[in-house]
Amino acid sequence: MGLIVQNINFSLRFPLTALKMAGLWAPDGMKTRRKALYYCYTFVILMFLLGTLLVLQVIDLYLIWGNLSLMTGTALVLFTNISQVTKIINLIARRNNIDFLIKDSNDDLVAETSSRGGELIKRCDHETRNQQVIFLLMTFVTTIGWATITDKNGLPLPAWYPYDTSISPAYELTYMHQTLSIMIVAVLNISKDSLVTTLLAQTRCRLTLVGLALTNVCSGLMPRENYKPGGGSSNKLFTSNQEAIVKNRLRICVHQHQRALRAAEILQECFSVPTFAQFSVSLIIICVTAFQVLSSEQLARRAYESPWFMCSVSVRRSILIIMIRCHRIVKFTAGGFTTLSLATFTAVRV
Repeated sequence: MGLIVQNINFSLRFPLTALKMAGLWAPDGMKTRRKALYYCYTFVILMFLLGTLLVLQVIDLYLIWGNLSLMTGTALVLFTNISQVTKIINLIARRNNIDFLIKDSNDDLVAETSSRGGELIKRCDHETRNQQVIFLLMTFVTTIGWATITDKNGLPLPAWYPYDTSISPAYELTYMHQTLSIMIVAVLNISKDSLVTTLLAQTRCRLTLVGLALTNVCSGLMPRENYKPGGGSSNKLFTSNQEAIVKNRLRICVHQHQRALRAAEILQECFSVPTFAQFSVSLIIICVTAFQVLSSEQLARRAYESPWFMCSVSVRRSILIIMIRCHRIVKFTAGGFTTLSLATFTAVRV
């Protein structure tokens, strides 16, 4: 029972090992007592990384309810963490199906013996590894920036704490907890997403190997010349033994194709719900951010609500100019095709 989880794809070895170290992927063959201790370790890790932050952010969201600017900052992180929890629960609940899919795909790819098939498997590993490395680098830069670019005595994540976080050593300990949580959770998030994308890539590779096997179903077989009784010859035909070999190869192709299709069904069953949750959270984040941007449309009314009637004529004129200018709203577009406005969002049809 080694530390590194073995697989033909590096982009599966890394996420599975990371999930194992974080308590989210129990090693095979663990006895009941050790497995119970492992799950206790899982609970402690999850509470340190996500549980505490979720509770504190929910309390903070309740306390700042009504302040759109503050609510947006807290809600963005809160919904992201909720999406993380959804994916973690799904990973643990469907562990057996996912584990079967991983082993079945690995066995199928390891059993490939042709040189062309080996090249396809290496290409699949190369593509998924590059994607994973790019994802890791982008996440590393983002998390470092998030953790370091803060206000004086500020924290990376908005949250309520039952103590004063602006004094030492409470500030340093809280800052360290949030920073470590952000970085570790980011790596775990990449691991869970890489697990899905790599399994998708392996399923695609398995289907490609089936196509290659179908192309080479007659490879290495030399048909004989079929002579007619009256002389001359017809098309070349395989012998009965050669046809038996072809049929056996076709049978193997059908079996591999069915296994690949079953893998696609398991992927759908296991990752449909967390994918929907992540899509929904992204949609909420976009809408909340857009709504906060659109709040600038109220500037003219805010100017009118000031005590302008107590000012001189020149000041009133200046306020009037500002109100007129505010009617020319700053517009953001999606790819230059449509304007991000309240009317656009409310006009969306399913």
